[in-house]
Amino acid sequence: MTADPARTPRNETSARSEPSQETRTSGRDETPLERADRNFAELLQELRVTQTGVQILFAFLLTLAFTQRFPSLDTVQRATYVVTLLLSVLAAALFTAPAALHRSLFQRHAKATIVQVSSRLATVGLCVLMLALTGSVLLVVDVVLGRGAGIAAGAGTLAVCVALWGLLPWLVRRRLSSSAAPGPGQGPER
Repeated sequence: MTADPARTPRNETSARSEPSQETRTSGRDETPLERADRNFAELLQELRVTQTGVQILFAFLLTLAFTQRFPSLDTVQRATYVVTLLLSVLAAALFTAPAALHRSLFQRHAKATIVQVSSRLATVGLCVLMLALTGSVLLVVDVVLGRGAGIAAGAGTLAVCVALWGLLPWLVRRRLSSSAAPGPGQGPER
């Protein structure tokens, strides 16, 4: 029995139509708009985690310039500081851009596009954050233990981030794609 359309609440995010083949095979009973809403909500949760880290890093870097030891930094350390500070600002901008994009395109029926662009912004933001974390570790260890130790610590930080944020997801995707093919009604999660 079909629900009476006059009694079914409808809005942009919950409008139901006949499920498409993609909806039926995705393993979820949701329309493309509902999928876009869910994906955007999940992305925002991820951005909340990263944004907090970026804010803490940025605040730390801002306070460094006002410490007593800052004037004694050499040219390389000052350059590392400035580049790292700018990278952390860029990361913060990239991680907040999805909210601005959503706000500027609100109620223009562009949720799927917003999700796609926001996901790309978050990916670039993670790459920039990786460089900002590397620069921060390089600077602090350079000041505390010397240039060689700073370079080693920075390289280690970069390697750990590449491994956890790039290599690990790639390996998991590869393992999932090489496992048994999805059964009927099961498809990739979106």
